[in-house]
Amino acid sequence: MALKGNINHSAVFWCFNIAGELWDIEKMCVVAKGLGIKSVEITGPEEWPTIIKHGMTCALAANGMPGAPFMKGLNNLAYHDEVIATTAKRIEECAAHQVPSVIAFTGYKWNNAEDPSSGEISLAQGADNCVAGLKKLAPIAEKFGVDICLEHLNTRDGSHPMKGHPGYQGDDIDYVANIVRRVGSPRVRLLFDFYHVSVMNGDLMRRLEENIDVIGHIHTAGNPGRGELDDTQEINYPPLLRKLVQLGYQGFVGHEFIPTRDPLAGLTEAVNLCDV
Repeated sequence: MALKGNINHSAVFWCFNIAGELWDIEKMCVVAKGLGIKSVEITGPEEWPTIIKHGMTCALAANGMPGAPFMKGLNNLAYHDEVIATTAKRIEECAAHQVPSVIAFTGYKWNNAEDPSSGEISLAQGADNCVAGLKKLAPIAEKFGVDICLEHLNTRDGSHPMKGHPGYQGDDIDYVANIVRRVGSPRVRLLFDFYHVSVMNGDLMRRLEENIDVIGHIHTAGNPGRGELDDTQEINYPPLLRKLVQLGYQGFVGHEFIPTRDPLAGLTEAVNLCDV
């Protein structure tokens, strides 16, 4: 596909490899490259040699935490040592493979991330803990030239473990953006996911403008359902992407929808819609 060059498209690997189905990393790279996509993201060192072989990059590295990495995050001091060590290691791996950024999470709000009966970490304390953890990681990110992108996730959709995350503390975009601003490092950025922001906050175009100074990465998906970017969902992507270009954003736009039909048709449609 001949693209306009204003948007750096990326494909999120897990969406096309759910439970090992659909495409393996080799197939993902072949398909993505054929569509003019420059990156296959949310991958780790085990996938990067294949991605590099195809002349592509990983725009956003997987976190490296075992299991569901969004559960045990920086908001909880009980997990700080593990999260900070894992993220620091991944930053160094990113630098060695020219991977520009790594994802990070606030974590779930419970004292034991997997047990809602364990009591809650307050919003204020969770934010303070995130800031403290990111301030430890920021000098490492600055040294190696790798961005840490803190993600906002929705807590409204409990229908599927990857459509929403009930219990996630960073479910308000202003809350997460404020954490990033408090850290004050050019290498600590906000991951702005249109789908999650639409579910929780709405007002997408204005929120882009308000947060463009800290946005380091973008994700797309259809709302509701985190499906394709087609005419069955409510987000109007072309004007949002035009606004992104107007605001001078030069990072990657990662397509992170869960295929409900032919995945190639869905990914082709997403690239076409967002290639403004």
